Amino acid sequence: MHAPPRAPRKPRSHTLLTALAALLVGAGLVAGSAGTASAKPDPHPYVLSGGVSSPVYSYADAIRETVWVLADDYDGDGAADKVAVDIVRPSELDDRGVDVPVIMDASPYYTSIGRGNESERKSYDAEGNLEQFPLFYDNYFVPRGYAYIAADVAGTARSTGCVDTGGDSDIGSIQAVVEWLNGNAEAVDADGQPVRADWSTGKTAMIGKSYDGTLANGVAATGVEGLETIVPISAISSWYDYTRSQGLPYSWDYSSGLASRVMTDRTFPQDCSAILDAMDAEDADETGEHNAFWDERDYRESAERNAENVEASVFIYHGLQDTNVKTRHFSTWWKALGEAGVTRKMWLSRVGHVDPFDVERDTWVPTLHRWFDHELMGIRNGILAEPRVRVETEPNEWVDSSRWPVRLTRTPLRPRADGELGLLPGWGGATSQSWVNDPGQRENTAVVEGDSENRLLYATSPLLREARLSGSMVAKIRVSTQVPTGQVGVMLVDYGEDERVLTSGDGARTTDVETCVGQSTASDDACYFTMERNIGTTPLQILGRGWARLDGAGTHDVTVTLDPDDAIVEKGHRLGVIVLGAVRGRVSTVDSTASTYTLDLRRSRFDLPGLVLPRPTWPGLGDLLPEAAEVPEGTVPAERRSLPPELDTP
Repeated sequence: MHAPPRAPRKPRSHTLLTALAALLVGAGLVAGSAGTASAKPDPHPYVLSGGVSSPVYSYADAIRETVWVLADDYDGDGAADKVAVDIVRPSELDDRGVDVPVIMDASPYYTSIGRGNESERKSYDAEGNLEQFPLFYDNYFVPRGYAYIAADVAGTARSTGCVDTGGDSDIGSIQAVVEWLNGNAEAVDADGQPVRADWSTGKTAMIGKSYDGTLANGVAATGVEGLETIVPISAISSWYDYTRSQGLPYSWDYSSGLASRVMTDRTFPQDCSAILDAMDAEDADETGEHNAFWDERDYRESAERNAENVEASVFIYHGLQDTNVKTRHFSTWWKALGEAGVTRKMWLSRVGHVDPFDVERDTWVPTLHRWFDHELMGIRNGILAEPRVRVETEPNEWVDSSRWPVRLTRTPLRPRADGELGLLPGWGGATSQSWVNDPGQRENTAVVEGDSENRLLYATSPLLREARLSGSMVAKIRVSTQVPTGQVGVMLVDYGEDERVLTSGDGARTTDVETCVGQSTASDDACYFTMERNIGTTPLQILGRGWARLDGAGTHDVTVTLDPDDAIVEKGHRLGVIVLGAVRGRVSTVDSTASTYTLDLRRSRFDLPGLVLPRPTWPGLGDLLPEAAEVPEGTVPAERRSLPPELDTP
């Protein structure tokens, strides 16, 4: 079912305030080139070589300019918010009157924490001319006939307004930039004069890691015209899921804290305290409720922004060991996009919160290049006929498939009083087991095998053959507690010594090897250090985590969906499920007492995603559980779209 039509956007101010002009000129900002409508030839902006656009234009001689797009008055000060848009585009094509498509990385971080593994920030000369664009996109794609834009979210860097962490201001301010590029919004230069994007084809791609990729998800979920494709890297699809797990916050007042952090080092400071206070008042940290505040920040299925609205194609990249933007973000977004008929592609690696440019450079850059060539330039290169999904199931071992998860079935396992996990409950013996909540318990202690009164551990017998676990485990459990507000956590663990990508440093470390991608200038080079995987031998690996809030003393039937993974579990390993309460450092503690929790073994089970299990160790169940049917790999059909710490930062 498609969402109802969105209400028309509020009209933007058409008045070019004299005060704005004085403010911008006083800050030393240099004007962009104002344009007028004129008939243009429409040749291709690219020169093909080997089936891809080739770097035939000069990056050093490219046009560099800044405009301010007029967005709605999201901060309520009576004036349009002004979004700073730094642009670099080929001068040769401008001279010939050839329009170009746009690649945009919109971010709140350009003058605060920086972008990329090397924390690059924008830099300007004394007159306010942009000298350095962070990241490689400009160096690589501008010589190939693309324009590149680094846009400052409203309330950050050289934009006016206030940040609202994923809400209307964040998304609306960048949506306005896409609309300006498509001829449906206004912009001014530093002198307050109107500027048109008469050099743009109206086709825009958005890309970025973390918060930047989250903005891409949010803008795509509006269905804005002209956004052709997005490439969200380790990106959020629901800010509720980013800040909490089933009612349990990961931290308190996160939204206002992040907004305050990114509003540092601004060119035009203003008082945003009322907006920050409102965020604290509305975030429902105390109850964990999913209310209107979080609905505004849900890009999957809210009334205004949702997957049904998406007209852009989507190329997802996510690390399977990302504990910052957890893996449920890509999995739920991927599923929602598929149900909406959106053209999709996805890569999943075994690292954490890491950009593929840093760890997969040799394969990522050419693939991204072909993706943009196809989606923005219309170059027929067959990229959509290739396998849709690419997954690193073991260190540096990649597997292609046509779908994700790769198996359709789930295997239900039941906990037994003897600590075993099996296909059926145990016969006789205890029907319930208890643990004592430990508010100071750390995860590395909780997962170690052996006796502990502060958690329950159930494990399978050793697997008789290698198996692939792909997707989310779902725990359906009955838990009793006498505390007014309780918490329960569930973890899935692969027990068995093996060589794995380690969790330290998000699974990757920076090398002393630097490679160059694209053209350079004296102030903006295209050279970056590479990263390599942190690989070592470990006795276990956590394959999923999930928590849920328990409101009220008594018995609770609760379903806990764990963050998904996709990994090979080796022959001879055991799969373990841990049930516990508080875990210091992973989720906020709402039960700070040494209270007792009881698990009803008869009314609890753990559904593993399509896993093949060995012969049970107890009698009477016959041979192996039949292996779940594999989905035929095939290839993607012809392209189509449906018609109808400190404060962690994403």
